[in-house]
Amino acid sequence: MRNPIIVTLLAGAFLSLNANATDLLQIYKDALANDAQFGSARAALTAGQEKVVQGRAGLLPSIGLSGSDMRTRTEVQRDAIGFDRSSTGYTNSWSLGLSQPLFRWANWQQYEQGKLAVMVSEAQFAQQQQDLIVRVGQAYFDVLAAQDTLATLQAQKTAISEQLAQAKRNFEVGTSTITDTHEAQARYDLVIAQEFAGQSDLEVKRAALRQIIGKDAGELAMMRAGVKLEAPQPQKIDEWVGSAEKQNYGVVGSQVAVEIAKREIERNRAGHYPTVDLVASTGRTSNAGATNLNGTGVIKPTSIGVQWTIPLFSGFAVDSRVKEAIALEDKARNDLENARRTAAQGARQAYVGVNSGLAQVKALEAAEISSQSALDSNKLGYQVGVRINIDVLNAQQQLYTTRQNLAKARYDTIMNGLRLKSASGVLKEQDLAEVNGLLQH
Repeated sequence: MRNPIIVTLLAGAFLSLNANATDLLQIYKDALANDAQFGSARAALTAGQEKVVQGRAGLLPSIGLSGSDMRTRTEVQRDAIGFDRSSTGYTNSWSLGLSQPLFRWANWQQYEQGKLAVMVSEAQFAQQQQDLIVRVGQAYFDVLAAQDTLATLQAQKTAISEQLAQAKRNFEVGTSTITDTHEAQARYDLVIAQEFAGQSDLEVKRAALRQIIGKDAGELAMMRAGVKLEAPQPQKIDEWVGSAEKQNYGVVGSQVAVEIAKREIERNRAGHYPTVDLVASTGRTSNAGATNLNGTGVIKPTSIGVQWTIPLFSGFAVDSRVKEAIALEDKARNDLENARRTAAQGARQAYVGVNSGLAQVKALEAAEISSQSALDSNKLGYQVGVRINIDVLNAQQQLYTTRQNLAKARYDTIMNGLRLKSASGVLKEQDLAEVNGLLQH
């Protein structure tokens, strides 16, 4: 009567543990709030949005107020038969000036560059959002893979220890040789060493996840058993590559950078163009004391008009800056082409990775069934004396290695799917939610 009770308690404990496990979406939300790299990108976006305000300032009027309050003392020295005399004067003045650009081609181009710079900041931030999804997914599944490896090694250790104990018993009763015991002992010692390495690797992977979310992740939700992975949609690689060449945020940012470079050429050419401003000023000057021959006086000048400037020669500086801007535009165009090729290559690699991963998962699922059958057959053959201990150990090794490779293949296929969407510029949080649905909840 105890066995059913124990089974029920263990099942309840497992369900309770799984219910409290942290899933992939929760890890992503923690990363949004705590990842330092993403926080830096968020701050860079906020800073970049101010470029349009700074560019617009060159088109708006500038107003300035200045003034002074001066006290002047004057000493006059007479000749030997005269006398010395001193006088003090006071001057108080203020001036209010306004300047409104009417034609400044450089300022207009700078304003257009400011709007484009905001677009670049937004594209870079969107790229960082996609990168965060990929980084979170990779760190999450790295932990799961390390846990699977450790669990496989521990299960293998248990199976080998049972095989070692059986080999020792058979040797004691004379039904097997000492060779079986030595082989089992060697396998047991090896798996112990591998278990220590697996524990260390798990700690490293957990530390990498902790670096992203800023805290310990705790228990993670595991992948559901026998989960089925879907092929990428659409199924044609050319559609993914085409999307990557147009919608990838790195490509979008490079396209805008080319437009900024064009505007920079025009902005530098404006060094040859005239400038026209509307200017106006008013003020007040008050003189009192000896500095004013008429005693106390107040002057209130007011002026308004148009001020123009025509540049004639600046030591070839403008021509040099134009040539520099043209070269930088050519650089921006090459950077754009490189971004397109990089995005297309990333999409191709991820697409091939997904499809080859699906095929590998299918093959490993069949291999797992075959390896289990082989292990059962070798155990039965060992019991009846037609198989030796090393055959059982090899069958165990093959089964556990197949299970470990199967889990890793599933994780890699999922990550290649996320990378494919990221390279194509369509990766969103909803895609991570779909992956999250493959976990145990």
